[in-house]
Amino acid sequence: MPELLQPSQLSHELREGTGPDLTNRRIGIGLSLLGAVLAGAVTAYQTGLVKRLPDILPGKIWDAEKVDASDYAYSMLQQPDGPMMLVNYGLTAMALAAGGKDRARQNPALSYVTVGKAAADFATCLALATQEWRENKKLCSYCQIATVISGATLALSLPEAIRAGRGGETVH
Repeated sequence: MPELLQPSQLSHELREGTGPDLTNRRIGIGLSLLGAVLAGAVTAYQTGLVKRLPDILPGKIWDAEKVDASDYAYSMLQQPDGPMMLVNYGLTAMALAAGGKDRARQNPALSYVTVGKAAADFATCLALATQEWRENKKLCSYCQIATVISGATLALSLPEAIRAGRGGETVH
């Protein structure tokens, strides 16, 4: 049975707690917030809020405007993909923020949900990058930075999930 914390205890642990799992979760939350900022820029371009989307990485393989205005970017659910990316990073941040500092022991399902979400995010980013290149022969720098963010978040969430699988014991 998961151990549920009182709101005051959860608040204290998330804000003041220490430990490698909590540090990794905080970094992952920061990365998710960066992913949301990138998604916000893409969304602003895709919906006409801004008229230009300059590439943020050097090189000839990048063309954010071409990719993010392409049929590929508007092919799901009668909307551009930027808002979906924005919501996705919010959900990842939610998974990372759920539970107290010892959730691997107290509520291991939260550790599993987080690593599963991070793995799904990374796999989706890789698949979308492949499709992005195939259809446009260019990549969106915002999207590919998001791919790196998703890979890093997966790497950061793995140790806690392994610890949860071992009953919350410290992994050496």
